[in-house]
Formats: sequence, structure tokens, C-alpha cells
Amino acid sequence: MYYVYIIKSKKDNLLYTGSTKDLKKRFDLHNKGKIISTKNRIPFELIYYEAYKNEKEARQREKNLKLKANAFRQLKLRIKLSLQD
Repeated sequence: MYYVYIIKSKKDNLLYTGSTKDLKKRFDLHNKGKIISTKNRIPFELIYYEAYKNEKEARQREKNLKLKANAFRQLKLRIKLSLQD
């Protein structure tokens, strides 16, 4: 399985979207400061993830969320609504 995930910095409350084959390992790397793009924003909490059968689908979804504001906005709304239940 491949994963698209969203983590939230507890330091500045900003979100980061990524994809990986090993979600637990990647999340640990983020929190240990081993990922260059997020190392100054630790610690993180995992707030959402989606699973895909192959890497191509996961990368396409990640790209879609990063480049299309409407797709990301809709996902954030869905996450917010699910957290209120």
C-alpha cells in the first residue's frame, strides 16, 4: 500500500501533505527532524491519510492536493467535519 498523508505542525499549526510507502516510518522521520522540508516545524501530529494500491495513484493524489486549491479545501472541510463528530 501507498499513502497520502497530512500532518500538522504543533509549532505553527501549518499543514504538510506528502506520500510514502511506509507511513509510520515517514511520520517518525518528520518528528525526528530528518525531513528537510519540515525539520524546523517539529513536532507533528498525523491528522489524515488515504491508502492506495500503487505509488502512481498516491503520487497523483498528492500532486492534486498540492496544486489544486479546491481539492485541498474540500478535503480540509471533510476532515474538520469528521473531527466534530
